[in-house]
Amino acid sequence: MSIRDKELKIHFKPGHVELVQDEVYTPYRRVLVTGATGLLGRAVYKEFKNNDWDALGSGYNRARPSFLKCNLLDEDAVRGVIQGFQPHVIVHCAAERRPDVVERHTEAAMNLNVHACSTLAKEASGIFLIYISTDYVFDGRNPPYGENDAPNPLNLYGKSKLEGEREILRHCPGAAVLRVPILFGEVEKVEESAVTVLWDRVQEGAESCTIDHCQQRFPTYTNDVARVCRKMAERALQDPSLRGIFHYSAKEQMTKYEIACAIADAFNLPSSHLIPMTEQPAGAGAQRPQNAQLECSRLELLGLSVDATPFKTAIRDSLWPFQHDKRWRQTVFH
Repeated sequence: MSIRDKELKIHFKPGHVELVQDEVYTPYRRVLVTGATGLLGRAVYKEFKNNDWDALGSGYNRARPSFLKCNLLDEDAVRGVIQGFQPHVIVHCAAERRPDVVERHTEAAMNLNVHACSTLAKEASGIFLIYISTDYVFDGRNPPYGENDAPNPLNLYGKSKLEGEREILRHCPGAAVLRVPILFGEVEKVEESAVTVLWDRVQEGAESCTIDHCQQRFPTYTNDVARVCRKMAERALQDPSLRGIFHYSAKEQMTKYEIACAIADAFNLPSSHLIPMTEQPAGAGAQRPQNAQLECSRLELLGLSVDATPFKTAIRDSLWPFQHDKRWRQTVFH
């Protein structure tokens, strides 16, 4: 849905210049996407933009020239953006999502994952706010986890995201928290996702390498999460009672070793050099939950879920640009 506007344009013709008033169509629904430079944020921004929303993306270190640069810890800056753009919906994707980085740079991570939530939520009165959280709020000892199950995060990343949830819901009771598991999608570099980072190990081929075969994962495509966010936003504009905690996850269960093998299979590459590691080595970084499977029936009952894109289809779409031989795409898909 759009609104009709008038716009002055200069038309040039040989020997003639004319000032004309054209009708333009501007989407009336406005969404602000924080962290729009990141893996999920890019997908969310694109999903709204492609579906008749006026989308404004914000970032910080990587913001310009495509997105607005905004320090989410600066209350005046956040207030200025929200008052200037007047969004109907905010999707808060910005976060430090790397558990090992959170352990090493705790203060900076807590500022982004907790304090920025507080700043944003305080300014979001009358706006539907979706906060992206994580399955790492659970300890992974008794899956699957419903929205009402008690969180018990094992690492500082999970604790920071749980505190972020509480800040969001404390200052903005009408907000929605969307917990998602490990994500992958159209990456700018393979290191951007804990799924696609396995690509280099898969491609190495000649040299054997060990990969975790203990922790259970549910790799989920960012484009699917983005579709869920849009459906939630559109429902909330019709039904302001939509609020609280929601879960979304793909259903294919894999260890990282199995993910790597699935990537190899998707690209017709060998996987015999990949060795499953069934014990966690000492000093392996931040502790991860064994199996934090999310139970997602609340979204499904409301008709707000989406069918997950099959892993092999999604991983091909995500990683084919990193294939050395670009002709591969034609041979695999046709």
